[in-house]
Formats: sequence, C-alpha cells, structure tokens
Amino acid sequence: MSDHITIFDTTLRDGEQSPGCSMTTPEKLQVADQLVKLGVDVIEAGFPIASPGDFDAVRQIAERFGSQAVICGLARCRDGDIDRAWEAVQVAEKPRIHVFLATSAIHREHKLRMDKETIIRRAVDGVKRAVDHFGGRPVDVEFSPEDASRTEEDFLCEVVERTIEAGATTLNIPDTTGYAVPQRYRDVMALLKRTVRGIEDVVLSAHCHDDLGMAVANSLAAVEGGARQIECTINGLGERAGNAALEEVVMALRTRGDHYGVSTGIDTKRLFGVSRLVSQITGMKVQRNKAIVGQNAFAHESGIHQDGMLKNRDTYEIMRPEDVGYVGENLVLGKHSGRHAFRDRVATLGFELDEEQMQKAFDAFIELADRKKTVYDADIIAIIENEARSGPAVWELVQFNASGGHGTLPTAVVELIGPSEGEPGGRSRRADAATGDGPVDAVFNALERITGIEARLTEYDVRSVSSGKDAMAEVSVEITLPDATTSDELGEATPAGLDRRPVFHGRGISTDTIDASAKAYLQALNRIADQRSAR
Repeated sequence: MSDHITIFDTTLRDGEQSPGCSMTTPEKLQVADQLVKLGVDVIEAGFPIASPGDFDAVRQIAERFGSQAVICGLARCRDGDIDRAWEAVQVAEKPRIHVFLATSAIHREHKLRMDKETIIRRAVDGVKRAVDHFGGRPVDVEFSPEDASRTEEDFLCEVVERTIEAGATTLNIPDTTGYAVPQRYRDVMALLKRTVRGIEDVVLSAHCHDDLGMAVANSLAAVEGGARQIECTINGLGERAGNAALEEVVMALRTRGDHYGVSTGIDTKRLFGVSRLVSQITGMKVQRNKAIVGQNAFAHESGIHQDGMLKNRDTYEIMRPEDVGYVGENLVLGKHSGRHAFRDRVATLGFELDEEQMQKAFDAFIELADRKKTVYDADIIAIIENEARSGPAVWELVQFNASGGHGTLPTAVVELIGPSEGEPGGRSRRADAATGDGPVDAVFNALERITGIEARLTEYDVRSVSSGKDAMAEVSVEITLPDATTSDELGEATPAGLDRRPVFHGRGISTDTIDASAKAYLQALNRIADQRSAR
C-alpha cells in the first residue's frame, strides 16, 4: 500500500458553500494559486452546473493550474451535470470528474425516493458517462456514495464494487453529516479494503464533516483503515460546522509520522499564510485558539510552561512555529528603515510581490511608520494582504471627516473618486454628507449615498493587528443587499435548490478605527459594484 496521502482540497467547492463564504472568480484564482504552491494534489474547483460564475471559475482554474495539480469538478449523477463538469475541466492537463449520489436509507426514502436497484443503476450510469468523456486520455473519475457513514454496510460494499467495475478510479466514503466516530469509520474503510473486488486498483478516500467535532479524527482513522486520499479545506471551512481542516490533518500526519507511517507533499511552511488569505477573502475569522494556525497556537502564558520552554522547547511544543510559517509580532522595522530592508523582510515572511505590489506595500509601510514608532511583522502582513494585493477599485476613498460625541448628532463628510456620470470610462471626485447613530454609521451612510448602493450591515468586527496603544485596527464587515434583492439580480441564477443570497465582505486596516471602518465598508460596496458592472 502506498505511503503517500493525496491531499484533496475542496475549499473552493465545499468550503465556499459555507454561509457567507462565497468568492469571486479572481478570489478563487488567488486561492487556487496558493493551493498549488502549498502542494495540494487535487483542487476541487467548484460545482460547474451550479451557476455560470461557478463554471467560469472552474474553467479558468483548469486553464491556469491544470498542469500543476489535478483540477476536479463536482457533478450529481445527472447527464447535464456530468457534461457541464467535463466542459469546465477538460482544458486541464490533469482533469477529474467527481460524481456523487446518496445511498443511505434516509436519503433513498425521503430525498431521492429511489430503491436500491435504481440507486445502483444511476450510480453506474453516472460513472460510465464520466469515464466516456476522457476518450483516450487517462481516466480520473471519483465516485462518492453520499451519506456513506449511515449506509448499510452490505449495500455500501455493493455500490462501491459496481462503480469500480464501471470505471471509477477513486472511491470516496463521505461522512456527510459528521455522524461517524473514528473506530467505526476506520472499520468501514477496512471492510471495503478487505471485501470489495477491485478495491486494490483504486484510491480509497475520506471526506468528513465536523458536526460532532471529529472530522480530523475520523480522517486520520480512515488512513489507519486504508484510505490514501483525504478531502479537506483550509481552516476547516464547509457547510454547517465545516470539514476536516487541511492544516490539522497534514500536521497530524507529519508530527505523528511514527504512528501513521505516511506522508504528504504539502509545504507546511505555507500553511499559516494560506490560512490568513482564505480568512481574509471569505471573512471567516480564525478563532484565536485554533489548532496550527490560530493566534494562540504557539503562545505560552502559564509560568510552568514558560519555564519549561526556556529550558527545552520540546517540553511543551510538539511543532515549531516556523514549521507552519507562523509569524507573531516580531519587532523588525521603523520609520528609518529603507526599501531594501523592507523588501528583504517581505521575502522572509514568505510573500512574493511584483514591483507594483511592492511599491504599494512600501508606500503603505512608510505612511504607517510615520504614525507609530515601531512596525511589527503582523503589521507588514496586514499591509500586504489588504493593500498590496488589492486590485483597482470602482470607488476610491480620498478623504473623510467624521464627528460625534455625547449630546451631539454624529455626522460625516466623505469624498470619493469614482465613475463620472454621463462620461463612459471617465472618473471624477464626488462628495456627500450624512448623519448616523455614531461617526462610523455616519461614514457608512455617506458612502452609500455617493456610490448609490444601499446595503445592510450584518457583521462588524474590530481587532488589534499588533500590540500597543498605537496598534493598527483591523476592521472586518459583512453586508448584504436589501431583503427584496435576490442573487438573480446580480446575474447569479442557479438551479432550484442551489440559489444562495450573496454576502459581501470588506476589510480595512489603519491606526484610526473609523478610517479602517470606512476602508472596509467601501471595499464591500466595491464588491457589489464589481458584480453589477460585470453583468
């Protein structure tokens, strides 16, 4: 049996299905680029039949990264789904079609209303149709019996065997509802390896959800039972409680290599950076005590722990922060640091910036260094993530003035640069004023008046990027369109049952909390403006 574990990342498909985590195509391309650099073997890029936007994103990822990783498209066991998935991934050098059909008794009776014979026939037909698309190319078809962990063992074995006969090359055994427990899940994998004809010729895969907090434990148990592919997501994103977290699975296999005896091709030093990127794009913050990539993952406050760490790090650390690319608040630069020192620090932190991005980052660094005495690594990372990597915006903030206080009416005057009215392609300055419940609310109202976009704020979060009174504030916002607006209005119609109301995220950083708030809200409004202009 192979000692290599295939890492199948489904952040762009299952992860994106997490409420509020939808991504634009450019954002998906950005994440895919980092997944390739991370060393992921398979990228499940999306569900091509779900919407034109999903199809376009999968196709672009296949075109750009299809020679560096297997690019996979998801499809139900329906001809239209399978054909659409192939149309999206066929441009990849290494394409995969992933077809699925529920097999558990509760799904057969209440969702599909199909008997066992019909389920098997549909599954076999779906796999065969996917296989036929490959023609003379190497076949790479994955089949998933949805809700496998609640499917009768004899029926599961029969479905797996029949789909192998039909040509499936990977058999995924999903714990769709997070119902499994490790011992039981391991036993199911071992049973399939022991009894199913042809199982030795395919890759057995695990796909676990975290409803009971056991997704990673179940995935690792599957490896013990013979699975050689693990399906996971960055930061454990996914529907409901999420999926197995890629960073936790990979580091568990690495740290406990003595037990599992397997390895992955993941460059673990990139884990922390990819985690931050996905968190920034989706707006899903990583909890401070999150394993591997949380802010407290390598923090030691207990006196006993600190004493042990000073004597020998192995007393309380089973991993090194540098193993996962973790960066704390190391004090490195000040206002007199030059461009060369800044460029060297950016490279040390693991970022690859082109000249334009480097200039934007350096300019933001100089501006920040004028405001605070010392600049931490955490500050530099925030600048790069929020400033250097951002592209051209529909609306740009020029200046604002906000006032408020006890017994006064909060007001704000805002000036933006944006599209000129009646002059296609032209840009001009526009200003307006508004009142609000507080200065932040007044700024938001003024931004809406100028852009002409009415939104509803659903989440507002402020945190400190580094330490000290002069620390930068990082503001994250989540907005939606008014309740009467549907995703169809934005040109994102999807098949029945797959429609999702769009959510837009924004993030801003500044030593001034109101300034950071204005930048975050404007970024979210720009996302709406971008989608409207793309229709």
